[in-house]
Amino acid sequence: MTQNTTISRSGTDAEEPSTRASSLYVVRHGTTTMNVENRYRGRCDVPLDAQGYQDAVDAARQLSPMGLSAVYAGGLRRTISTAQIIADEARIPDIRIMHGLINVDYGAWEGLTSQEAQMYDPEAFHLYKTSPSKAVCPNGERLRDAQKRMLEALALIGSRHPGEKVAVVTHAVMIRLAVAAIEGTEGEQWRIPVGRGSYTTMATEGDRIWLKELPAGDDVD
Repeated sequence: MTQNTTISRSGTDAEEPSTRASSLYVVRHGTTTMNVENRYRGRCDVPLDAQGYQDAVDAARQLSPMGLSAVYAGGLRRTISTAQIIADEARIPDIRIMHGLINVDYGAWEGLTSQEAQMYDPEAFHLYKTSPSKAVCPNGERLRDAQKRMLEALALIGSRHPGEKVAVVTHAVMIRLAVAAIEGTEGEQWRIPVGRGSYTTMATEGDRIWLKELPAGDDVD
C-alpha cells in the first residue's frame, strides 16, 4: 500500500465499494497450546492443537459457500495449517504465503503471559494496551509498523483479485491493528474480541479499504 491509500471508516458517508471491490475474509488462525496458556506467540512457530484444527474446519465450512478464489496466509505453521484446511474445503489447489500477514514480533515478550510482560516492562506494556500508535514491544516491533505492513498486504491482495472473494489467514493482533486503522480507534478499545477461527470482512478497491463486518467471538488474548 502506498502513502495515498485511503482508509474508509465504517459508519461514515464514504463511498461504498463497487462490484469491482475485492471482498476479504480475514481469518484468525485456530487455537494453539500457547493460546490456551494465554502467552504471547509472536513469531514462535507453534502448531495448531486439536481444538485449533476444529476451529479451522469450522472456518472452512463457513467460508466455502462464499465462492473463494484464493487463500492467503502468513508464514507460520498455525496460519498455514488453517489456510490449507480452508483451501481444501473450497477446492483451491494451493495457498499463497505473504510475509506482511505474519504476527507482530513481540521480542522479549514472546512466550510470556500478559502478567509477566507487564512485570518485564510496565511502561511498554501500558502503551501496548492503550496506544497502538505509540507502542513498541521490547526488543521487538513497533505496532504502527506491523499495522502498516498489514494494511499494505491487504491492499496488495485486493489489487490482485478485483471483484473476487479471498480468505486471508493471519493473527488476532494483526486483525485488531487493521480494524483500528479503519475505525480510527485509539485507547484500550483497539483490542476488540477476535474469536479463534473467526473472520472479519473487509473490502478493498483501488487505494481504499473498508470494514464490512467485525468478527465473532469474545477472545481478547
